[in-house]
Amino acid sequence: MTEAPPTDHSHRKRAREGLLAGLGAYLIWGFVAMYFDYLHRRGVSAEHILAYRIAWSAFFLAILITVLRQWEQVWACLRSRRSLLALIGSTTLISINWYTYIYAVATHQLSHASLGYYMNPLVNVLLGVALLRERLRLLQFLAIALAVAGVTCLTVAIGKPPWIALSLAISFGLYGLLRKTMPAGAMAGLMVETAIVTPVCLAFLAWPGAHATGPRAGLDVHALLALSGIITATPLLLFALAARRLRLTTLGFLQFSSPTLQFLIAVWYFGEPFTKARQVTFAFIWAAVIVFLLDQLRAARASARLEPIAVEA
Repeated sequence: MTEAPPTDHSHRKRAREGLLAGLGAYLIWGFVAMYFDYLHRRGVSAEHILAYRIAWSAFFLAILITVLRQWEQVWACLRSRRSLLALIGSTTLISINWYTYIYAVATHQLSHASLGYYMNPLVNVLLGVALLRERLRLLQFLAIALAVAGVTCLTVAIGKPPWIALSLAISFGLYGLLRKTMPAGAMAGLMVETAIVTPVCLAFLAWPGAHATGPRAGLDVHALLALSGIITATPLLLFALAARRLRLTTLGFLQFSSPTLQFLIAVWYFGEPFTKARQVTFAFIWAAVIVFLLDQLRAARASARLEPIAVEA
């Protein structure tokens, strides 16, 4: 007995579920800055937030992987020398990315973090050209040129490169490139990454000298720190669900909702100054984003035209 083909209704339902899951993931990633800011105001340093986040993420992911029966994927990563070396590299990159973002929140430089995540898709394109020998399309070149102009304006205005934005964009771009080259699933890969660095985090938290800058509050703050594991894993699961149900172009549009939220929170909630130099920089970056999205739409339409039309027998 053959399985019935999916109906238009089931396609719409899957797309709706994917859209809600994608929005949920990017909303969490956008609003997580307020969570980190609250912890920092309660006396938790950026280093402690990172250490607790990694350790609790490993614990929560271990529970999820047990429930979903994905330990075989984890062991496969550990048995493969190539995958393990790649995951050690990706662990370093994601740790740098997480710490830089938490530091940006703690020092009220979230607008620079927002700038970095706006730049991330353009960094991905550059990495594809430089390392994977992909061809650069005209609109992609224009988008990158606009982004470079924006970063140059900010560098001249503040007298130094915007290291937070550049660190976030480059570390996450390289992280995505490494993860793309290995067969590990999103959750299994993150489990290995957090497990690799968890012993270092636990040693740091147990070190007597770390208590000088550690959380001095009660159980409420420690409960919020434990929540960081759920906050880390939940958007990952939602994103994985969205990626299976949505077109890449739709995901491409959704990815800019997170830095947009970060920017709005930076200006309206944290009260970061939106100076003339930042206005010019973001004008260039937003123009680059628009050009990038136009290129994505154009490429998607060209791909759709080239796809063969299925003829029913």
